[in-house]
Amino acid sequence: MKNLISKIETLTANPFLVSVFLLLTRITLGGIFWRSATTRFEEGSWTTLNENAIYQFSDVPFNQVPVINGEFGAYFTTFSELAVSILLFLGFATRLSALATIGMMSVIQIFVFPTIPHLWGVVFMWAIMAIVLVAKGGGMFSIDRLFTKAG
Repeated sequence: MKNLISKIETLTANPFLVSVFLLLTRITLGGIFWRSATTRFEEGSWTTLNENAIYQFSDVPFNQVPVINGEFGAYFTTFSELAVSILLFLGFATRLSALATIGMMSVIQIFVFPTIPHLWGVVFMWAIMAIVLVAKGGGMFSIDRLFTKAG
């Protein structure tokens, strides 16, 4: 048993494998926010939000977010999610992008869906991925790697 644990520790400490895991984490977390943003656009458009998106940010529960509600909130949130997603996919400013997702998750949890089931069932999973990226960076398969040895 001790030998098996030692082999698992050696395998999971491999920088290549860790970078593969970080890449998958970036794609997964970025994909969550990408899908959220792209559902708000009019079909065939990347600049016009559909009526439902604007309505959602103008009505309960989304309008409970201070400062960024209504049409401005819909556009701001959508383009922020797109930007963070692209940065995560590329592994550019990974730690900062992951922190931004934590900020978005916090706003969603506090102002939009302030329930324990939402926190436990959704936000914790997203937050764990973001925390890993904040702690470890983008890995060797990231643009960040070009600027730092830590990646």
